[in-house]
Amino acid sequence: MDKKLEKWVNHIKEMSTNSGDLKIRVLPFQGKKVATVYFESVSSGSNINDFILKALVYAKKPQFFQKVFLNLQNQIPSNNVKILTTYEDVFFHLASGFTCLFLDGYPKAIAIETRKELSRSISESSSESIIRGPKDSFTENHSTNLGLIRKRIKDPNLVITDLFLGKRTKTKVSTIYIKDIADTKKVNRILEKLKQINVDGILDSGHIREFLIRHQNTVFPKVISTERPDLACSSLLNGKIVIMVESTPYVLIIPALFFDFFKNPEDYYQMPINISFTRILRYLAFFITIMAPAIYIAITTFHIEMLPSSLLFSLYTQKFHVPFPTAFEVLLLMITFEILKECDIRTPSAMGTSMSIVGGLVLGDAAVSAGIVSSISVIMVAITSISGLLFSDIDMINGIRFWRLFFILASTFLGMIGFILALIIFISKLSSVKVMGIDYLTPLTPFNFVGFKDSFFRLPKNKDKYRPSYLTDKNQKKLGDSK
Repeated sequence: MDKKLEKWVNHIKEMSTNSGDLKIRVLPFQGKKVATVYFESVSSGSNINDFILKALVYAKKPQFFQKVFLNLQNQIPSNNVKILTTYEDVFFHLASGFTCLFLDGYPKAIAIETRKELSRSISESSSESIIRGPKDSFTENHSTNLGLIRKRIKDPNLVITDLFLGKRTKTKVSTIYIKDIADTKKVNRILEKLKQINVDGILDSGHIREFLIRHQNTVFPKVISTERPDLACSSLLNGKIVIMVESTPYVLIIPALFFDFFKNPEDYYQMPINISFTRILRYLAFFITIMAPAIYIAITTFHIEMLPSSLLFSLYTQKFHVPFPTAFEVLLLMITFEILKECDIRTPSAMGTSMSIVGGLVLGDAAVSAGIVSSISVIMVAITSISGLLFSDIDMINGIRFWRLFFILASTFLGMIGFILALIIFISKLSSVKVMGIDYLTPLTPFNFVGFKDSFFRLPKNKDKYRPSYLTDKNQKKLGDSK
């Protein structure tokens, strides 16, 4: 950097194209000139007044053997002071909420943290409902998010590695893991993939997901995205890796296997026997929401002889005035429900209730009365849709939607034979997927007894002694020296 203050200030103005929020003030300091430079949009004016300007006014004069620059550095009452030597570093810190001081005659700058609070306060998660458990969730503030992890895991082995990704955004991305638990090879593999990202900007954690999982050979997610710090911490304790991106409340947990999406952090806050029953319900709901419409279409279209005569007569009377085939009815109702659900998500909450009532009750009843669809088709689609609401991860929901349509089309053209073929393809596809070298259907195949018990049943804490071996081979015991 240049030693002359005027050239230094002019260069910063050129780099920022003389931006409207760039504020520069030149003040006298012990016989020299000092310039304070900051972006008004990301810096706190009160912090600048209290910790910088007052320090410059009331600074003590140095002795004859002291340097003025060193004295200026020592006079600033801040816990985060850095010395910068390049214009690129200066601009990065200015954009990050720092105030930079430049003393005439010295080719260095002093950066003092004066960030403005631009994020919301800690609140309850909006995308993951919480019945029993901690009510806090991640925010857009990176330091706050790290603090939510630190206050739960007070372990010196908790490692936080920072990278800055994006040529223009320079977004801070933190890789978090517990050194004596996480698999070192998996950690190094993730860090290498992050370092290879070369894009203009990273604005959300979803931007780096595709770079972490490049071979996305399944519609089901391989990465968990969550707002809940308790889920992130429990994953760290099991040997997983958490990736936190600046300016987004969603962190990524990797690796994520198929059966991880049937668990919930609140499972471990309630009685084991109740949660074991609830998990069985989740698996049952998964198969209902994917396969029930296809089975209904196959039976009523190709295998009507499988139905009891009383039920067959009831179906005949309902479908007598319906001019469309069963497959068309189901697809029409499913598309209507998906449109209604998207509208409910995108519209304000005050309008969402009215829209649900109109779409779910009025529209469905009117369609049956008009003879467009039958009552049994409405019931079948309602059961299917309600079962799918048990899953909150948007990527899991999209995967379920894809395979539901696949099963429906197979049953529409080939009946139960098509359904069985679709089931074979479904199982084969899931069995062939790997996440960071781990089979996606682990612990079911290959079978892992410890992981299998935790995936299907909630064990009491005194019996849940070991971490899954497919995640890590370090510190397998959870309960210390207990046997």
